[in-house]
Amino acid sequence: MKKNGFFLDTETYLPILAAFKRDNLKSDCEGLAHFYKQMIRENARESVVNNVVGIITASEWGIEVMEKLGKLNIHLSDNFVARVVKEFRGCPLKAYRFFRWVGEQSGYEQNAVTYNAIARTLARANRINEFWEVIEEMKSVGYELDVDTYTKISRQLQKNRMIEDAVELYELMMDGSCKPSDQDCSSLLVHISDSHTPNLDLIFRIINKYELNRHTLPKAIYDGVHRSLAGAGKFDEAETIVGSMRNSGYEPDNVTFSQMVFGLCKMGRLEEACKVLEEMESCGCIPDIKTWTILIRGHCSANEIDKALLCSDKMFEKGCSPDAAVLGALVDCFLSQQRIEDAYNFLEETVRNFVTSPWQGTYKKLIEGLLGIEKLEEALDLMCLMRKHKYPPFIESIIRYISKSGTVDDAVKFLKAWSTESPQSHSAYVHVFESFFREGRESDARDLLSKCRRHITKRKEIRALFGSVRNCKAAVAGST
Repeated sequence: MKKNGFFLDTETYLPILAAFKRDNLKSDCEGLAHFYKQMIRENARESVVNNVVGIITASEWGIEVMEKLGKLNIHLSDNFVARVVKEFRGCPLKAYRFFRWVGEQSGYEQNAVTYNAIARTLARANRINEFWEVIEEMKSVGYELDVDTYTKISRQLQKNRMIEDAVELYELMMDGSCKPSDQDCSSLLVHISDSHTPNLDLIFRIINKYELNRHTLPKAIYDGVHRSLAGAGKFDEAETIVGSMRNSGYEPDNVTFSQMVFGLCKMGRLEEACKVLEEMESCGCIPDIKTWTILIRGHCSANEIDKALLCSDKMFEKGCSPDAAVLGALVDCFLSQQRIEDAYNFLEETVRNFVTSPWQGTYKKLIEGLLGIEKLEEALDLMCLMRKHKYPPFIESIIRYISKSGTVDDAVKFLKAWSTESPQSHSAYVHVFESFFREGRESDARDLLSKCRRHITKRKEIRALFGSVRNCKAAVAGST
């Protein structure tokens, strides 16, 4: 209740207190009484806060407002000032005027709580001149922003595209006792790197300040900056970061090279991306499956399927087995060019030669593509592969295809392939018969039933299915 701004009224408090006393719950009585007294005090302060806010809101700041505030005989405290300031987040100049007025009152001095409160309000409202005035004043009297306030303000400055101010504030914090976290540093660097024209001077100001205070920037932060620059096609700037990373004792690794490959592929510079892998090997850094996947997917995105296949062949030669991402990218590229049989042949051969499992979605898309060009047997082969790879059955499209344009023999092939992997499953038979009936192919359904084994024809649900169709037809005949 308290957290949401609600308190006990007297009519509720007294009966609860009496019940606690009746049950001899002494500690609960004391706790409830303490809470109730605290509530009364806080409600009184809340009333004063509302009066102050009302006076300041009603008029422009001036002598009249200050005289009215003086007559309230306010008991000033850091929490009281912070609460009033917070109420004026949408009117920062009023908050600022009140903050200055409070500082002029006899016997009261601003402290870390009030300075942090006004700083948050001014940064939120983009009053940058007043903000820096407060920050400089804080520094001169020995107070600092707390880390939570810094993080919120830094994000606000970045949101308002005031990057130089965000960097200056970071430098100021790093010189103090409450230093920003590595995450704050990384977020600011990546934000600068992601901009349309990344400012390397600002990036290196942050890096230098970090290294002066904490010796060496973690490689993960270098990776984050490098990834943003390479992904945006800022390759010269990315290389500069790699140089700085080397100076800090980190040699480029698979992550570094993979990010460069990704950026080059994204920009359509595929030949250069291929050369990066050669450079990797010359440096003694062996491309892993992630690097190969990025390169192959880059070629697929450019619709260069044949070159993507050459890359995959090189990957196989290097002893790197394909994963689901590689298979998915190549199959999707084949399908986009309507080379459905080629996609099937590639997938079937790769799965046979390597211990790898395509994604379930890859199987589904390829099965539907094969059915679209009337390649049922190939679709059934993939269905069996799916079962071997422990994927749930994907038979809806196959059954729909057979019932609309397939033959009874096609249905037999499907059910035989299905039963080979799952001899105890009868649901597929029911689905096929139901689908034939929906398409008005009752005679084909009966023909198929005659080809089924005895244990299938005796199934209760199948007998019921044929019985319901017979009864339905009889009813229609009787009505005519």
